[in-house]
Amino acid sequence: QVRFVESGGGLVQPGGSLRLSCAASGISVRLYNTAWYRQAPGKQRELVAVISSSGNINYVDSVKGRFTISRDNAKNTVDLQMNSLKPEDTAIYYCNVRLGGLDFWGKGILVTVSS
Repeated sequence: QVRFVESGGGLVQPGGSLRLSCAASGISVRLYNTAWYRQAPGKQRELVAVISSSGNINYVDSVKGRFTISRDNAKNTVDLQMNSLKPEDTAIYYCNVRLGGLDFWGKGILVTVSS
């Protein structure tokens, strides 16, 4: 059974940092395109960052230079290091793997950036 469990979210002040981790089971993340999405209140879900099986990485413009997506193949996780956080980063964050047009999702984890 494919399953993803996100961890590392919470409340942080503007300018702070958080590291999200998506622990995968039933699938090896290094073999597929893996991604982090987020959905802010009143907004559509958007792709934040993606890392392909070959290691190619892309980010949404709003997080470039602040966020870093990576894989830990030994732990079978896909991680998102978030620095210089802004209130507009507040959202539920989801990890995702796309396989042959079928999406596998975690349940999501809340990140709140506020004073």
